[in-house]
Amino acid sequence: MFKFAKIALLVIVVSALAIPAFAQDKKSDAGAAAAGAANAPALIGSAVGAGLVIVGVGIGIGKIGGSAVESIARQPEVVGNIQTAMIISAALIEGIAFFALIICLIK
Repeated sequence: MFKFAKIALLVIVVSALAIPAFAQDKKSDAGAAAAGAANAPALIGSAVGAGLVIVGVGIGIGKIGGSAVESIARQPEVVGNIQTAMIISAALIEGIAFFALIICLIK
């Protein structure tokens, strides 16, 4: 349960830091400001989505790294194979993260 509380707190913090950055409106006239206010829920949704993507990637890469270190400690003779698999897995997770962030940030 404590692990879930840490993850929930991290999601809240990331969302709280990301929402003001996404909610800034660069248009100055009154009509554009009204259109920006109507788009606010989409901006908040994209900020929350981006935060969740970042948290998920952090957890995934952390688990890969922890498992790799544990595997290397148990079988030091296969370090090269484990490191190769770890780097490929981390690269695939980061690729998916970049794709998800682009989808979240398209307005």
